[in-house]
Formats: sequence, structure tokens, C-alpha cells
Amino acid sequence: MAIKITSAAEPIPVNRITLALYGDPGVGKTTLAFSAHKPLLFDFDRGAHRAANRKDVVQVAAWADVDGLTPADLSGYDTIIVDTAGRMLDALQADIIANDPKTGKGGVLSQQGWGRLKQRFTAWLKMLNASGKDVILIAHGTEKMDGETVNARLDVQGGSKDEIYKSVDAMGRIFIRGGKRVLSFDPTESAFGKNPAQFGVLEIPSPMTPDYLATVIADTKAALNRQTEEMVQAAKELEKWTGIIGKLKTADDFNKRLERAKEKSKPIKTLFFEASKAAGLEFDAKAGEFIAQQAAA
Repeated sequence: MAIKITSAAEPIPVNRITLALYGDPGVGKTTLAFSAHKPLLFDFDRGAHRAANRKDVVQVAAWADVDGLTPADLSGYDTIIVDTAGRMLDALQADIIANDPKTGKGGVLSQQGWGRLKQRFTAWLKMLNASGKDVILIAHGTEKMDGETVNARLDVQGGSKDEIYKSVDAMGRIFIRGGKRVLSFDPTESAFGKNPAQFGVLEIPSPMTPDYLATVIADTKAALNRQTEEMVQAAKELEKWTGIIGKLKTADDFNKRLERAKEKSKPIKTLFFEASKAAGLEFDAKAGEFIAQQAAA
């Protein structure tokens, strides 16, 4: 089967994202998640009833409750929420050991079991992504001391937190500042984060605006799409200038393009000056122009 190649001159539209939200218990993670567009929440934590703005919920007692889930089951919803990722992994771990005792003993996974947990978690997350819905992974936060610094981390077992971090497009931490709930996507020395939209610290409204997180998600998609469009334009510009530079031969040729080349991106300027050297030219900083190396000597 022939592969489909997306050229550098074609945009890759971002129609859905995976978002992680984490923070201390009771800080309002689920309430915030329910303000996404048309959400369905998988309640592994069995705490959705505490959200003031509860929407549709699937109460999950064991992994078997979601094991046969397909994208068709998610029709009618635009956002899928996993609450929490840590409890989901606990349920998956129990299912792995129950079906193959060699993967664990006394409720603790073996090395083989950890590998299987990672594989099945990744496969399940890919299935959610393939549904075309936005996905929100909620996690409790945990704090660890590093000298005198308190580091905020996801309370998720094993290497699965690394899989979550790699798979999400954005990651935000919910915490209390000045008596108000805030959301920060910025990574810091003491906290995880991913902030493609370059948000500042966002104050979470109280009472919760019905579509608050839906707007944040839409803004994040818009930022990612701007980035891919900018990359497309940069690729087109580089391709154009590669052709132009390839035709330059003499000092006069390069000098005529010099001022315009200086205004271009770093890759174009690098290409321009490397081509001038290959053409046997040197840049005379005092004169502000290219001259032949022989003349420079």
C-alpha cells in the first residue's frame, strides 16, 4: 500500500487535542472538566457526584466496564474525560493480574506486568484519540521535596506518568492562589506543564462558566493551528529562497539580495551566507557588502 506523505508546504490541521489536568484533591478538577463541550466522564474515582455541574457519567467499578469500548459508543459527545488516570491504571493493573497471574503477585505487577500495563494504557488512549474527540485526563497531584523545593507531580504509578506527559498536547495544574482557583499550563522547575497557547495564569470563574474549559480548549487548538500554518509559510519561504540563492553567482548578485536576505528567518540567512562562501566571496563588514576573496586579499 502506498504511503501518504504530507509535504512541508501542507498544513496539518489540529481538530482534537488531549489535555491533562492535575491538582490537589478538592481543588475542582472534575468541575472544571465538565465545562468542556459535550463531555462524557469515565468515573474511575467514583467522585463525579461531588461536581456542582455534573454531566453524563459512566461509573466504572472494574476494567471490564470499559474494556469493550469503541468509538461508536462515544457518539453524541465531543469530549471524553478520564477521572482519574491514576485510578484507571489501578483498574487496568487489577485486570492484567486477574487474567494472567504471572504478571503480578500480591497485587504488585512484575516487570512483565508493567510492560503490559504500558502497552494496554497506550492502546486504550489511542482508541480514545481515534474517536476524534477531545480527551481530558484528570490526575491527582502529589508533592515531593527536593531539598527546600516542593515539586508538584502527577500522582500516577510507574512509568505511566511519562506516557501521559508524552501523549498530551497541553497540561495544566489547578491550585489555589490568593484564595482563588487558578489554572497554569506553564512548566516550571517545580511543576509539570505544557502551554502551546502561551496562556498566562488563568483565574477559574466561580460559579463555573458552563463552557469555560471548552473555550480554553478551542483557544489551544487555534494556537496549534497557527503554529502549523506558520511552519507551512516558513517552509514555502525557505523553498522560494533556496531557488533564489541557487542562482546567485557573483558578489554583485549577492549584494543585490543582501538587504532582503537580512530581513528573513535565520535558516534563510544561514543558507544565504553559506552560499556566498561557497561562491568564493567574503563579507566586508566595513563596506557592508560581499567582495571576492581575491579582492579581499
